[in-house]
Amino acid sequence: MTLAPHLLLAYDFPPIGGGIARWMGEMARWYPERSLIVSTGTLDGAAAADARLPVPVDRVGVPARRLRTLPGLVRWSLRVERLARGRGVSFAWCGNFRPAAYPARWLLRRRGVPYGVVLHGGDLLILETQARRSVRKRAVARRLLGDAAVLVTNSGFTRELALRTLAGLDLPPAPERAVVVPLGTDPARFSPRVDPAPARERFGLGDGPLLLTVARLTPHKGIDTALRALALLAGEHPALRYAVAGDGNDGPRLRALAAELGVADRVHWLGPVGDDVLPSLYRAATAYLGLSRREGVDVEGFGISLVEASGCGVPVVGGRSGGIPDAVRDGETGFLVAPDDPAAAAEAVRLLLADPALAHRLGDGGRRAVETHYHWARVAADLRRLGDAAATATRGSGR
Repeated sequence: MTLAPHLLLAYDFPPIGGGIARWMGEMARWYPERSLIVSTGTLDGAAAADARLPVPVDRVGVPARRLRTLPGLVRWSLRVERLARGRGVSFAWCGNFRPAAYPARWLLRRRGVPYGVVLHGGDLLILETQARRSVRKRAVARRLLGDAAVLVTNSGFTRELALRTLAGLDLPPAPERAVVVPLGTDPARFSPRVDPAPARERFGLGDGPLLLTVARLTPHKGIDTALRALALLAGEHPALRYAVAGDGNDGPRLRALAAELGVADRVHWLGPVGDDVLPSLYRAATAYLGLSRREGVDVEGFGISLVEASGCGVPVVGGRSGGIPDAVRDGETGFLVAPDDPAAAAEAVRLLLADPALAHRLGDGGRRAVETHYHWARVAADLRRLGDAAATATRGSGR
């Protein structure tokens, strides 16, 4: 049976980096065959990235970052309408709230195609602030969210934040519209069968115990807490090292902190790590540290890197903050600790280093969780089902 295609309106999309772009790219990779069309902006390197995907990617003739401008939104909306008319699109997904909800609502008004919005924690916190300060932005947000058929969040934390945002906009809470779809990874790529040797050799990590974080270097990622935990463990474990994969504006502060704590010689600042070596890097780790916390409007809505580590059979020490408890099952796939407590993080790592059987059990638990739940095939199937249900309900209502 041929399925009526869905349309993905993506502002963040490969080859752009970041967690949202990763999610959108995996959505395109794992959606049922011939049932999705992607609409996004132009970008250097896009042709090569698009060629690796099994779905058509329609690049609007506007640079990706200019889709937020009024001329960009007009061109995007008109292009989306032509796509929907020519391809028989039954439903549209917005990869983020703004700017994607603008062309989605245009499509609803012009052609009756319902849409859903993927909501992210940081976007919701920004929206709450904007709605309090601007009558115009509040009115726009009410229309864009009020007309959405379904709101997808990646964790229970983000869902509660979405419901709070709806209430703050004086929209009906409609909890049935706000659905949690926990994220996942690719169990074939991120696997205990991956050889850790290439990453250890490439980055000079040695063969001793290794802690790992894969994240942007920003304050809310909690890398400073991890450095303080490392300092607490240094005397007990002289061979212990810490690798940080990623870059960002907080790099100079973090490097200075490592020097101040006396652990600079134990920390490997790897910079951005390519997808080709990332699974090997996870496999090289003894434990993964994801100690994110809320900092202003920055918060971890889920944490894809946490389940990538779990897929590789690596135990995780995660911060009990934001959506991380939806990605780390405390005592089953790793430990949850207070994200701003270096002593608690150090104690969790201490337990793993002292008891290899415990570390192995938690790593195996993480792998099972990825195989049974935290994988992209399930995420894509959930989204396809939600979109089809919304399209069916819209047809039934005669809207």
